[in-house]
Amino acid sequence: MEIVGTKMVSDGKTARQIFDEVMANPARRKFGFGSRLAILNVDFQQAYTRIDMFKTAYETDPRQIEYVNQISRLARAKGMPIIWSHVAYKADAGDAGVWGTRTDTPDSLQNIKCASDRHAFDPRCEIADDDLQFTKRMPSAFFETPLASYLVWHKVDTVIVTGGSTSGCVRATAVDALSHGYRTIVPIETCADKHESYHFANLTDLQLKYADVEPVQAVIDWLEAAR
Repeated sequence: MEIVGTKMVSDGKTARQIFDEVMANPARRKFGFGSRLAILNVDFQQAYTRIDMFKTAYETDPRQIEYVNQISRLARAKGMPIIWSHVAYKADAGDAGVWGTRTDTPDSLQNIKCASDRHAFDPRCEIADDDLQFTKRMPSAFFETPLASYLVWHKVDTVIVTGGSTSGCVRATAVDALSHGYRTIVPIETCADKHESYHFANLTDLQLKYADVEPVQAVIDWLEAAR
């Protein structure tokens, strides 16, 4: 039997068109929800959300934070954990590693300093006292943070990943969530990126390999039905 591989496709479709086709496929396989989920809100900090304040900020769906607050409230009311990460570095950026070496301007990643306005969570986020909050230094919210042990302690089997950027820290966190054995769900409206191409290309790749990419309403419906 002859084995024929596939050459890389170049058909002129936009990232948005490819995403829509993938999502419309009736045979789209899902990991599905387990029995207990956590809401993992990645980097809702002013450096990335306040387009009125910082050049590094971006907005995709203007209701992004509203949706994140809604699903976080629902999960919190069911006794399920809510986690918020943000990124920052010490004064000399010596903890940024090689990730902090590409540029060095006031807007550069490694120049987000701890306790600065860029590090601060967006005040529109509804963060409860008992939500877990931590500062990370690398793209994934799992890397060298308390997240993995926290999810084990809370007997979580499903992780909902929201935040930004879709192509960066959301993607890295979702891949790590799958690698840690969690059913991973990325609600479309709760993620943001700088460019439509990056956003939809990465949502497509997440859906095909690492996560269930779903409308946020799917998460709302599950949480409202959960006991």
